[in-house]
Amino acid sequence: MIVHEFHKRVRYGETDQMGYLYYGNYAQYYEIGRVEMLRAQGLTYKEMEQERGVLMPVVSLQMRFVRPAHYDELLAIRTTLRKLPDKFITFEVEIFNENRKLVNGGTVRLCFVEANSGKTISAPEFLLEKLKTHFETTSPARP
Repeated sequence: MIVHEFHKRVRYGETDQMGYLYYGNYAQYYEIGRVEMLRAQGLTYKEMEQERGVLMPVVSLQMRFVRPAHYDELLAIRTTLRKLPDKFITFEVEIFNENRKLVNGGTVRLCFVEANSGKTISAPEFLLEKLKTHFETTSPARP
């Protein structure tokens, strides 16, 4: 399992008339979380797309709104990958306010597409190589 946290301050242009983070911007925060998680593993979307020819379109997004985030509030975007990807990769996202209270949570599921053909593929080996060390378990020593 991989858990990654990234901090992002709510900007004025991201808020609605009430000074709350506009609901439509949460998907962008989810993207920030997963992009930064992959970056922390030594991968970038740019490299995957331009050098490796692999795209990752979103196939589903689910979220729940718990409480509002406010203008100028520093949020923690916690992104969790619970299992190695196969044909899909699913990120769980939780966004917390400065008081560590849950603001929003959900999941985003993406597939893998070969850029040249536009066909879906299984998770590429270069990605699995970067991620698998976080999912390897060691058996306890036997007496």
